[in-house]
Amino acid sequence: MDTPVMSAGGTLQALGRRFAHLQPLARRLAIPAQLAVAAFVLALAAICLHRLAMSLNLHALVRTARAIPAWRFAAALGLTGASYLLLTIYDVMALRTIGRPLPYRTAALASFTSYTLSHNLGFGLLTGAAARLRIYGAKGLGTGEVARVTAIAGITFWTGVLASGALALLVHRRPLVVAEHVLPLGVQHAVGAGLLVLLSAGALTARRWHLPPPAAIARMTLVALADIAAACGTLYVLLPHAPIALYPPLLLAYVLAIVIALVSHVPGGLGVFEATVVALCPQIPAGELVAALLVYRIVYYLLPLAFAMVLLVRHEHARWRRPAVLALKAGETMMVSLAPRALALLVFLGGAILLLSGATPALPERMADIRGIVPLPFVEASQIAASLVGTLLLLLAPALYRRLDAAFLLTRALLLAGAAFSLIKGLDWEEALTLLAVAGILQLARKGFWRRTALTADVMSANWILAMVATIALAIVIGYFAQTFPAYRGSLWWKFAWSGDASRYLRTSFAVAVLMCASVLLAFLRPSRRARLPDEVAVDVDAALRHATRSESMLALTGDKLFLAGPDNRSMLMYQVQGHSWIVMGDPVGDPADWPELLWRLRERADANQGRVLLYQVTPEVLPIAIDMGLQLMKYGEEARVDLTRFGLEGPAARPLRHAMRRAEREGAEFAIVPAARVPSLMAELGAVSDEWLRAKGQREKAFSVGRFDAAYIARCDVAVVRCAGRIVAFANLWKTAGRQELSVDLMRHRAEVPYGCMDFLFTRLMLWGRQEGYAWFNLGLAPLSGIEARRLAPTWARAAGMLFRHGEAFYGFEGLRNYKEKFAPLWEPRYIACNGGMATGRALLDLQSLIADGKGSAARQHTERQREMR
Repeated sequence: MDTPVMSAGGTLQALGRRFAHLQPLARRLAIPAQLAVAAFVLALAAICLHRLAMSLNLHALVRTARAIPAWRFAAALGLTGASYLLLTIYDVMALRTIGRPLPYRTAALASFTSYTLSHNLGFGLLTGAAARLRIYGAKGLGTGEVARVTAIAGITFWTGVLASGALALLVHRRPLVVAEHVLPLGVQHAVGAGLLVLLSAGALTARRWHLPPPAAIARMTLVALADIAAACGTLYVLLPHAPIALYPPLLLAYVLAIVIALVSHVPGGLGVFEATVVALCPQIPAGELVAALLVYRIVYYLLPLAFAMVLLVRHEHARWRRPAVLALKAGETMMVSLAPRALALLVFLGGAILLLSGATPALPERMADIRGIVPLPFVEASQIAASLVGTLLLLLAPALYRRLDAAFLLTRALLLAGAAFSLIKGLDWEEALTLLAVAGILQLARKGFWRRTALTADVMSANWILAMVATIALAIVIGYFAQTFPAYRGSLWWKFAWSGDASRYLRTSFAVAVLMCASVLLAFLRPSRRARLPDEVAVDVDAALRHATRSESMLALTGDKLFLAGPDNRSMLMYQVQGHSWIVMGDPVGDPADWPELLWRLRERADANQGRVLLYQVTPEVLPIAIDMGLQLMKYGEEARVDLTRFGLEGPAARPLRHAMRRAEREGAEFAIVPAARVPSLMAELGAVSDEWLRAKGQREKAFSVGRFDAAYIARCDVAVVRCAGRIVAFANLWKTAGRQELSVDLMRHRAEVPYGCMDFLFTRLMLWGRQEGYAWFNLGLAPLSGIEARRLAPTWARAAGMLFRHGEAFYGFEGLRNYKEKFAPLWEPRYIACNGGMATGRALLDLQSLIADGKGSAARQHTERQREMR
């Protein structure tokens, strides 16, 4: 349907041309934009941790921690209990806010377990919500209600964080020192006052955003303030010589550390939190502060986590009585689901251990034992290699969380190598056993890493070849210099001297090699360019189309799509892969009972390839499935369908159609239906009409959401033609469902010289013919952006779409198209787009535009060309 009457794909073409210049930029910045903030924070934290580790002695740190008085431990435990007790009130107030109060025991269990998991594993929206859903779901709360409780608790927490930071800035009466930079007192107080004003304004406008009333927000803020104060007090009492005046700057550092840890996406904020507190509190001795932070991590994080595990085990005890097979399946599902998150934390800890071990001196007695076994160059090289392994493990921890298969393979190899280097550099058998244990757990959870990357999919690609060539070239260069020039044989890499040019060169070469390896590593973690596609040979398209109830299902005949088949070929799903977007065209075809399985199969396959899913022009029947899949919905427009059982030319409303019919017939127009068997004999004449229409419109063939003039495709359809003096002046190929539920057209093209009202004549005669043949509906196609409410409180995309619909005639005849179709008195049905949301939606829409435009690099054109070559 590519005429102004029937085209839906033309809308994306028009919008895409306007924003096409942004597509290359979006593709280039896709991965850096997602990782930039987290990488920057991680880099700063790594620098701080490295400087801190170089200035500290591990044994002295342990002695400082042991020297903390027992009463301070007891006070820290008490404040930790108070903090978690206040956290339970978050859920109590949230449950009352949504009108579903539960017993305190239930709310406390859900709150305590969710916060201990989110504190230690990070990503609170996932880990915390999962624990709440498990407990509240057993009490009858639905997923939406649990989501509201989680959201209100999150708002309470962030309100407390901002309020605590504001009060700390206002109460502190001395200029703050941040990383050796002085923050003026006036600026400090202005920022604190601004935060309080911002919070007050948010509370007063809460009703507009469907949030709790100001009084409830005030109570929630007070509870959150007490919680943050108690949590920070836990750290404060562990400092042996901290005056009370130190509490405000410590509270401010504590709040900022929480925010930075969450931005970094490091599980539990491990390392990032500690580095931030140390950097923001230069007035506290580093040794005392780090020792207090280590003890704080145990008291506030690990001990509550262990207690929460005991409570969860007790809560789930009744479920363990199920059959052993179900228990094993549940355990495997839990391992696959949760292992990547836990392993990301463990691997990060392993990398931190290696870095701290490399920054502290080895035990003399162990070095004496190894001196007679391993040569000194191997020991020194292992020291450097262990630190590099630790750094790489820190970088790979987020990739493990994303379930990348390359991260699994590389991490497993690095853990084994790190264990070997730990033994060689100083017989650190504790480190080696820890790394081996993590490697063993990682191997057990190997099924949880299914997302394909360039490392596993693009073997012998440009990145592989670059890595091999760079490694071989580096080895040859270093070997050549080491064997040829005595200066390079005698100069140790770690020797520093004014005349140590050789050492400097070797160290520089080594740094270049590390940078090159890191670049190749990042390239290997990117999504594979070769998507793992299903076996389309097994799909019997004709058999599935016999179960179709909508005429748009005939797009399966255009030859530019891939398919997923349902059971016994009674259903199928048509889609295409463009870039990293897996785009589904319309509803699945056939039995609606098979639709959820088909869509979930595609969703899982796209996820395995690190792709995004876009459902294009789906009906309301698909929306519950799209919501279950976690996709974001947007209305795309409305489709016009004419009830043929009621269609006719009687009455005043049909006067324009009668006039167009009579005038076209007076000018010699004749209507006919050409069966598919006779279409090849008219192909040359139809092709001439099509070429003339394309030249007149200044367009080229589109794809995916519409057909194209291809002889093999046109020959499979009946064709409606309009002749004048025996010469074809207009035609349209027909889409017909096997059960006569719906009739429509795809291509509708005409010559420059046609009778007045030729298109009205063709449509009217075709509808009358369809009614006579027993078809129930005639599909006039989509009116893009039609029916979208552009109200003041509507989403931004809806307001933009409404404005474009009303004032976008320069780009596309949106409103005129709907008005034209109104003359046939159709029923309007909404059509939607569903995608992953966020930046993924914009990138998927750009891929969709490229797919419909059928550009030179589009997957649809490549697929069509491969099929033609096979024929």
